[in-house]
Amino acid sequence: MKRPTTDLTGLLAALDPQAGLAQRHVWLIDLLEWVRGARDSVPAATARVQLFLEAVEARSDVQRQLQAWWVSLVESVDITTLLADFGFAKDTALLSEAAERIRNKLLPHSPETIDASELFVLALPSAFDAKWLGALDETTMNRLSALLMPPSPQGATRWQHALLDAITYCAGQILSTGFAPGLRLRMSESARDAQPFHALIRDVESLRVEVLHALRTPDRLQEAAQRLRERLEACRAAAATVYTHFEDNGISVDLVFRLRQLRARILRVRELLDCLLSPQPAATAARLLAHLVEVGQERRSLRALLASNSSLLAAKVAERSAETGEHYITRTAGEYRSMVKKAAGGGAVMAFTTLAKFGLYALALSAFWGGFWAGVNYAVSFVLVQLLHFTVATKQPAMTAPAMAAKLKELGSGEAIESFVDEVTHLVRSQVAAVLGNVLVVYPLVLGLAFAIGWAKGSPAISVSEAGHVLESLHLLGPSLLFAAFTGVLLFASSIIAGWTENWFVLHRLDSAVRYNPRITARLGKERAARWARFLRSNLSGFAANISLGFMLGLVPAFSGFFGLGLDVRHVTLSSGQLGAATAALGWDIVHHSAFWWAVATIPLIGALNVGVSFYLAFRLALRAHNVSGVDRSRIYAAMRSRLFKAPLSFFVPERQAA
Repeated sequence: MKRPTTDLTGLLAALDPQAGLAQRHVWLIDLLEWVRGARDSVPAATARVQLFLEAVEARSDVQRQLQAWWVSLVESVDITTLLADFGFAKDTALLSEAAERIRNKLLPHSPETIDASELFVLALPSAFDAKWLGALDETTMNRLSALLMPPSPQGATRWQHALLDAITYCAGQILSTGFAPGLRLRMSESARDAQPFHALIRDVESLRVEVLHALRTPDRLQEAAQRLRERLEACRAAAATVYTHFEDNGISVDLVFRLRQLRARILRVRELLDCLLSPQPAATAARLLAHLVEVGQERRSLRALLASNSSLLAAKVAERSAETGEHYITRTAGEYRSMVKKAAGGGAVMAFTTLAKFGLYALALSAFWGGFWAGVNYAVSFVLVQLLHFTVATKQPAMTAPAMAAKLKELGSGEAIESFVDEVTHLVRSQVAAVLGNVLVVYPLVLGLAFAIGWAKGSPAISVSEAGHVLESLHLLGPSLLFAAFTGVLLFASSIIAGWTENWFVLHRLDSAVRYNPRITARLGKERAARWARFLRSNLSGFAANISLGFMLGLVPAFSGFFGLGLDVRHVTLSSGQLGAATAALGWDIVHHSAFWWAVATIPLIGALNVGVSFYLAFRLALRAHNVSGVDRSRIYAAMRSRLFKAPLSFFVPERQAA
């Protein structure tokens, strides 16, 4: 609840420099709340500042009280911590910073504090504060400065001392980050040899001597400031070389976070230095405070923290997925036939997965354990499909989307757009081939196996009630399409897990460890260790995707049921297999039931939603990761419509003349 706004007369009457710490700070908070007003007009806020100055200047007793209040404030609260540390993480880990931001959102701050950063957040909590502070002119700031701090004799002011201390504190943080092994070992060799961080403190101390020395000359002061600026730029350039290492050896989100903190501290030192050397210190102080308000707004945002520090990881995940996705796009008749064969093999494996799922139903396990063993069933099946070099259609979209997004960066001419439309037709054709290969094998194979099991045991493989439940769950007018879209989200999530796992594997150089670690080579032998390293490097991403997807398909319905959400999954290949088992249980009379045909009509829509949602989410992520913008979508859509009218079969069947 917002505090009630007090009028100016009441504020001046409440000014008491002898009040307690909390009361003095509350007076400042009330004053700034009065300045903000309704937060809808910057000129109105600056006009209230003028009104405050005029009221104080008109009364000498209020001036003395305000100056005494200001002395109490600056002696009890160290502004150096605000200048040096506000907006920066207290720890170097991303997760601890995220936890800190959550605490700041949930827990209130007390004005009874000697932490200048906490008081700053309470006194200037709104983005509107940055606007009216930035709008204050030099004359106004000089008047305010004269009221708070009367002209002092020769020598450095308290403000200059605070700026110098803040620069020193920031330089110490830059130095410790630059010397951290995680960053230093990832810098380029030339950056390490240049040793830019070693002389940083010396340059800061040189600047301090030139500012505080009574006989300083402008030329020497400018030379010291220029040396410090050049040193900061060298530190920034050295730290930037770490990003090149990330491109080749994987992304560490924590290291990216520390690099961003380092860059922000270098920028803060530059701002403090400009403020220290400015011929209009009051006006530059107002701009600095306005900038700190903006920093405070960003500091509170958990979403901004995660977005800014995970963007490189998203780019790396998209890049690795794009490399994999190229293998799932068929461009020739031979590749098309190969895709159909691989999909048929995947459908055959999934037929046994479907029957195993019904076997787990017969055990009547609890919700969790039923979901767990269903997840094991799915995960083993998906991994087996991977090791046999088969394919499951719904695994492809999250991989092919980044490959397509990467091609958008190359669009410019009409020929480029036509080439992109060619890739779209290849992609759609590949997805259709994979889905048909899965479905057209899994349904008849489950049907045949169910008939064989029923003949062997003298009763249907699944009960009539189970078959009826299958038909009911696949009804077109039921929630199946919503569940199919949700399954597309899980498919996309599994691709993210796969990219993150591969990045983690590469970042920690585990393939090299498996290949050369003495303990591992002593146990496996050098040749076998090398084979294991190559195998893990090639297949780890697929293992992560398949295992995570399997357990999500099994456990998510169980957890959603526990929380009363009622979510379920609909996978096109598994649903087709379940329909085959239901057909065997009910016999050929099933074709006379309308529920069967409603289920048949649902199957292609489930496939479309599985593929479409997964592709859309991966495509959006890839567009952002590749920084693709300004694409003329209308031209692309027009070209695709033209292709659809001229050659509709190209989206389903490869051209015969394709090489």
